[in-house]
Amino acid sequence: MDEVNKIITLCGKDWANVGVEFTFIGGAQECENCKIKRTCLRLRENAKYKIVGLRDGTVQECALHDNGVIAVEVVELPIIALIDAKKSVPGAKIKYSKKECGHLDCNMYNLCHPIEVRDGEEVIVDKVIGDSPGMCEKGYSVKIVELLRVENSE
Repeated sequence: MDEVNKIITLCGKDWANVGVEFTFIGGAQECENCKIKRTCLRLRENAKYKIVGLRDGTVQECALHDNGVIAVEVVELPIIALIDAKKSVPGAKIKYSKKECGHLDCNMYNLCHPIEVRDGEEVIVDKVIGDSPGMCEKGYSVKIVELLRVENSE
């Protein structure tokens, strides 16, 4: 794993294992007065991460985790999404746009509307995974891709 992409953060001691994947949902009210919150809250809200390393194992007290937290190394995972087939070109820098659809019960809805990326956010098509897992009810031609964030696009 590229050292440049690793982020040091804290996570619950009980689930701090290499390979664990999680979505960071942001801080809680209990975090507001915590002296170590800057280490915990440095992750991007709604982004998915994978633990790739454990630090020294020192346990810190935490109001949310009964057995405390420990330092871990994480990497942000690529965003898996369905995008317009015409934009599905590896290396392409695009502004992500969520499809207007309204079919909340569609089995592809979460791929078309991933929580990790905002409408209008700049991303790079890192890899084209393949065709959509089904037919789009709105008739859109889409492909499954891995997206990477363009840094400083916020």
